[in-house]
Amino acid sequence: MADEDTVLICLPFAGAGPSFFTPWQKRAPEGLRILPVSLPGREKRFPEPAYDAAAPAVDDAYAQVTAALGGVEGNGGGPLVLFGHSMGAVLAYELAHRIERAGGPVRLAALVVSGAPGPWTPRTDRADGLPDEEFAARVRAFAGYDHPALADPEMRELLLPALRADVRLHETYVPSTDRLLSVPVISVRGREDALVGAAEAAEWGRATTGKLTVAEPSGGHMYLAERPDELLELVAAEVRATRNR
Repeated sequence: MADEDTVLICLPFAGAGPSFFTPWQKRAPEGLRILPVSLPGREKRFPEPAYDAAAPAVDDAYAQVTAALGGVEGNGGGPLVLFGHSMGAVLAYELAHRIERAGGPVRLAALVVSGAPGPWTPRTDRADGLPDEEFAARVRAFAGYDHPALADPEMRELLLPALRADVRLHETYVPSTDRLLSVPVISVRGREDALVGAAEAAEWGRATTGKLTVAEPSGGHMYLAERPDELLELVAAEVRATRNR
């Protein structure tokens, strides 16, 4: 990794694990390093109970990020960008506040939020507390994306506890502060996203004193599962532009 590489910290969306972002490591433009956050209840941390509130999840993510960057001597002076989709967007937002409060050598260059309204806009359609079949159907409808493992009864039984915890975290989330961020925010939504509208994506401009960029690549709510390259190029271009300002 070059000294000035940008590290893209990827926070998971509901039900996702760090392996979702593994292919991004090979597809990322030069100068962009992908670092997924691993939360309990999934993959290598499957035996641990998943968080159902944002605060402990952000504490865990912050510890992982600082440990990883400390391992490469503070990221060698390169900038840090946070990325989160849907549930991951609110975790990335809270983590951005945590990093800004802490100060120190880590340079937060930008926050990239995807498929999410502003952090103070609550989810109106809820899935938390529904029976299993109805819960799974509601989550599929929200995402416009059907996780194949949920179709297998045995796999679904294993996956549902973490997915339910994620959904509860997202649906009960309340921002921890009304203080504004100072970094640029890039708000991305799939052009055909029926869950998050253009006006909701633009709400993120009220969360920062920095510049807001709204981007609408083609695709629905889960556009990033189908074509991550456009998103990664967008992030890389914004980082280059920030460096040149």
